[in-house]
Parts: sequence; C-alpha cells; structure tokens
Amino acid sequence: MSIEVSNITKIYNQQKALNNVSFKVDKGEIVGFLGPNGAGKSTMMKILTTYIEASKGTAKVSDYNVADSSRDVQKRVGYLPEHNPLYLDMYVKEYLNFNANVYNIPKSRIDDVIELTGLTPEAHKTINQLSKGYRQRVGLANALLHDPEVLILDEPTTGLDPNQLIDIRNLIKSIGKEKTVFLSTHIMQEVEAMCDRVIIINKGEIVADKKLKDLRDNQIQTVIVEFDYRVEEAFLLKLPKVSKVENTHDFVYEITFATTEDMRSHVFDFAHDNQLKILQLNQKNASLESLFRDLTRN
Repeated sequence: MSIEVSNITKIYNQQKALNNVSFKVDKGEIVGFLGPNGAGKSTMMKILTTYIEASKGTAKVSDYNVADSSRDVQKRVGYLPEHNPLYLDMYVKEYLNFNANVYNIPKSRIDDVIELTGLTPEAHKTINQLSKGYRQRVGLANALLHDPEVLILDEPTTGLDPNQLIDIRNLIKSIGKEKTVFLSTHIMQEVEAMCDRVIIINKGEIVADKKLKDLRDNQIQTVIVEFDYRVEEAFLLKLPKVSKVENTHDFVYEITFATTEDMRSHVFDFAHDNQLKILQLNQKNASLESLFRDLTRN
C-alpha cells in the first residue's frame, strides 16, 4: 500500500480542518484528491509529507508511519506544494544541482529529471525567465530528484494557460506509469484528464471515494424531452421515479430521475398514453462538475 490514512483529524485552534479522514491509495494509482477551497486538501498533503502533524489518527506512506518515521517517509515521497518554492535567480540546472547536493543525490540524476520533465530546451535559463508552466516543470523535476516511490502534488496546474495545462497533464500521466501519484485540485476536469479514481473531500470529511466510471454510473440521470406544446411540470411529476422537472425553455423539459436506469422508454410510453407528441428525446449525462457540486454544495 503506497498511502494509508486512518481516522486522521487535524484541529487548528478551534477549527477542525480534517475530521476522521480515512482512505488508501494502492501502488501505481493516479488518484485525484478533489474538493473546494478550504476543504482540507492541503492540510492532508502536509500531514502525508511530514510538514505538520495530525491531531489524531495515523497515516502511512510506503508502510512508514509519517509521525514516527518521518525521515523514511521523506526519502520515499516527492512533493510539489501549491506555491512552488523556487530560487528565481538560479539557473535551472544550478537549482537542481543545489538540491541534489543537499540530499546527496548523484549528479547524473539531474540530467535524467531534466529530460524526463521536458526541461532540456530551458535548462540554460534562470528560473525567473521561465513561464509558469516551465516553473512547474522545475518543481516537478526537483520533486523527482531522489526517485521517490510516491509523488504528492498540491494543485499542480493552478494558473497555467490551456497549452501549459495539456503539457503538465501529459507529464503527470507519464510519471504515473511508474509511480504512485496523489494530486489535489478543485477542478474536476483535471481529475478527469489525469486520473481514474477520485476522492472528494468537503469541509474536512470524505464525501466520495470511487473510480470515475463508478461515480458517474451511480448518479441520477436526466432526460431532455421537447413536446409540441407547453405541459405543466406537475403533470410530468407523475412519471415513475421522477425527482425533478424543469422547463428550460419553450417546450423543452429536463426531467431528473432518482435512478441509473435508462428512463427514455418510460417517458415515451407516458407521452403516448397521454396523447403528448414528442419532438426530441435525449439522455443527458451528468457532468463530473455537476456531480462535484452535488457532493460539496452547502
């Protein structure tokens, strides 16, 4: 098991940032740790990387307890914090060489991570000359210097433009083929692009822990239907398993059902039995963003 979190609670003064959080991440997984701002994502990552201690509970990384064996954990974890700390006046290779000396890492490893993270064309520049995307690559290269088993990334794509986003996504997916990656974000599209599993946290508590496919499949479904004239919403509420009816525009309605069953045939039969003429009938798949809102709204 790469990461094992059991009943972790973290309290700052009177504020409970994490409340009895538990989850596991297997070797080789790329897992998205998703939640709104202030949900407890960064706090959890700081505990896993030994920057802060939990108030209660236990956490292990590569079978080492983060509280009792912090040095062993640090040797096995690569960490890119939300605010990427860099010495901007250093050259890229100089900065990586400086960190390699601190951790007694062979110089040959510097060239390896520069190539791995696509920094070769920029390695001769000072860091303050780099774009935000390339600065993130420098942070990733630094996190990978000691060839860690687990990579923990806190909001790795924040502030990147669309082209930089794609580059960093592809880089993380590539790294994930050989390492366990645990990344936080509040953007569902990032998880969808890079991960096959998502853990959603809200107000310090886990509200979902599923494969993305399972998360979609277990949600409600919505059917979009257009009639040739206006129909009262109350009348459509007579449909089986219906939970909500909304007239979106003109004679178009979104009918939400509390089931994963395909309800289009039921809508068609209902319309036929009640002499309603259907002009269009489609199933609307819930977006991951809407699922996220459902799970984290107040």
